[in-house]
Amino acid sequence: MNTPLLELKDLQTNFYTRAGVVKAVNGISLSVNKGEVVGIVGESGSGKSVTGFSIMGLVDPPGRVAGGSIKFKGRELLTQSESEWQAFRGARVAMIFQDPMMTLNPVLRIDTQMIEAIRAHEKVSRAEARRRCIEALGMVGIPSPEERIKAYPHQFSGGMRQRVAIATGLLNKPDLIIADEPTTALDVTIQSQIIFEMQKLCRMTGMALIWITHDLTVIAGLAHRVAVMYAGAIIEEGDVQQVLDAPLHPYTEGLIGSVPSRNRHGSRLYQIPGTTPSLIDLPPGCPFRMRCPRTTEVCLKEPPVTEYEDGRKVRCFHPGQQS
Repeated sequence: MNTPLLELKDLQTNFYTRAGVVKAVNGISLSVNKGEVVGIVGESGSGKSVTGFSIMGLVDPPGRVAGGSIKFKGRELLTQSESEWQAFRGARVAMIFQDPMMTLNPVLRIDTQMIEAIRAHEKVSRAEARRRCIEALGMVGIPSPEERIKAYPHQFSGGMRQRVAIATGLLNKPDLIIADEPTTALDVTIQSQIIFEMQKLCRMTGMALIWITHDLTVIAGLAHRVAVMYAGAIIEEGDVQQVLDAPLHPYTEGLIGSVPSRNRHGSRLYQIPGTTPSLIDLPPGCPFRMRCPRTTEVCLKEPPVTEYEDGRKVRCFHPGQQS
């Protein structure tokens, strides 16, 4: 078998606070292959974004990766020095944040920032770097990129700023892009345009994409596989259409049932009862059992991960039946 592009094994990321240890990522395992689009879905606080930051080596004190393995093309990343991390970020794996102003410096022109992103990793002339920046802006659908590259971030709309952030991530032709809810703050039309551009870029360049979101409708039309996270763990994983059409875990069922289009017009929106448990003091056994309609006494134990012949995985004592 070919080595996965990215492989996480039993990844654990903790935040050490006065109140206790927050187990933000609690032993997840996930692989991503070249050219594959993988969605990571879950509600706020499930550990989605921290997973992305862990892959990028961007977890700072009071947090740290406390255990497990992150391998990229078979090479362990957690043993890298800071200089190796700096060479790795942006060149091999790039991250697009929810707020583009986390990427863009408001007091520098777009061309200054983008050219610097290239020359930090490659010895190329400013003219060549500028040409590549203009090409990247054109690829993400920014009109008149030769002129717009001279602008400052505040001269762009929110959607255009996010396109600039995506173009910046593409400059060094990374093998993998991690997109952390990059369209959440944008209107539906702009969101659809950016998702279309990302799909096109994946097909054109062969790069892999991890799309982190709480929006199942985005994942349905974008990803090949989906991993559903709850309380720091992946509780279900598989082909996106199989998972959305026939979910095995009761939490996945609840997420899908909460989508407004699944509710009868005029009726109250369905919601999963209860709240997510504290990641400082997780209950014994299955973390979803206090909210689960299928819970039994056996759920007081740690649920096993069951893997099916078609590659689907579920962490549950009482998974739904596959169709």
